[in-house]
Amino acid sequence: MTRTQWAAVTAVVLALLFAGAATVASAGPGKAAGDTTAAPAADSADAGFARDMSVHHQQAVEMSFIVRDRTKDEEVRRLAYDIANTQANQRGMMLGWLDMWGLPKVAPGVEPMAWMGMPSHGSGHSGALMPGMATAAELDRLRAATGRQAEILYLRLMTEHHKGGVHMARGCVDACRPGVERDLAQGMVDAQESEILLMADLLKARGATP
Repeated sequence: MTRTQWAAVTAVVLALLFAGAATVASAGPGKAAGDTTAAPAADSADAGFARDMSVHHQQAVEMSFIVRDRTKDEEVRRLAYDIANTQANQRGMMLGWLDMWGLPKVAPGVEPMAWMGMPSHGSGHSGALMPGMATAAELDRLRAATGRQAEILYLRLMTEHHKGGVHMARGCVDACRPGVERDLAQGMVDAQESEILLMADLLKARGATP
């Protein structure tokens, strides 16, 4: 099995696994599988991760749809589809948990990454960009690119995006309470690290570096 096929299979398996876990969790409002505690507080790591990673995932979905229309290369289009599909599903789970917990999806005045006890960078969501997020100018460049140029730019941007996502997911693994959300975060770490390796191979095949 090629690395491309392995990453695709891994992404689908993880999406199905955590979709099932989320269904079990929804049977008890505010409770994760095996977790009998009340819903997390609005300023908890659990809520902060769900809010921030939902925004982070949304940009990955957006970039993936952009490159799908800017290249005919099947390898890159397949990877983009896998990323868009997996992260859209995961985003739906996290937003669903916030609804289940009775917590807002947006926390006005709260900077991204506050739940990790660290500052964010740049300007964007809530006045700051989370790690790995592409800027508006970088997204414009991706929209304007075509063919190999679009492929290389997408792979570079998504590599950085995944590195930021892995950093955030590890923060949840360390700080979120035991249950399906922390398990989902660990799954994100595993899958995105695998995709980072895959994208390095795809960049190398195109004579480029991350």
